[in-house]
Amino acid sequence: MRLGRTGRVYEALFPAVLGQKVTTREANSSGARLIRKYGEAAPGPCGLMLMPDPDLMRTLSYWDLHPLGVERKRAEILLEIARRSRRLEEIVDMEKPEAFARLTAVRGIGPWTAGHVMGIAWGDADAIPGGDFHLPNTVSWALAGEDRGSDDRMLELLEPYRGHRRRVMLLLAGAGIGAPKYGPKYEIRSIDRI
Repeated sequence: MRLGRTGRVYEALFPAVLGQKVTTREANSSGARLIRKYGEAAPGPCGLMLMPDPDLMRTLSYWDLHPLGVERKRAEILLEIARRSRRLEEIVDMEKPEAFARLTAVRGIGPWTAGHVMGIAWGDADAIPGGDFHLPNTVSWALAGEDRGSDDRMLELLEPYRGHRRRVMLLLAGAGIGAPKYGPKYEIRSIDRI
């Protein structure tokens, strides 16, 4: 499995921040609303839209994003990464430890978000999004037959694959492997009417 390197930090950060602490469905919904309202048309005839430009995002406030389904914490992080976008784009030319440190120095970007961005923009085949809700369970189930796992257990199981741990996680996800699910699904919350 070949993994690419986009070299586009802001474009990797934008959806990663939207995906923090919410379901994929909520993140996609608020992202689509944001793009429809503040994005620009992509070149070509298909009617595709590009994510909002960081220069435009810098002019917005939390109040502009709230009706689109983005609560204050994620909105503030989105606005902050827009303000710092030029400095953050520099990580693609840095060594891995320095790049990770620069990302996590931004308030609101932790190991989960940085792991996603390092994997996509920086091209790190070993990037692990620590603190993920489902990933430790998926890895524990696939590699040890355990239906629940922790970050520590996930790292222990992935140790033989060091250097390719992100690749292994993507292969597991692509194969449709997932730990058994217990309990009800999380309900989608609407924050735009608060």
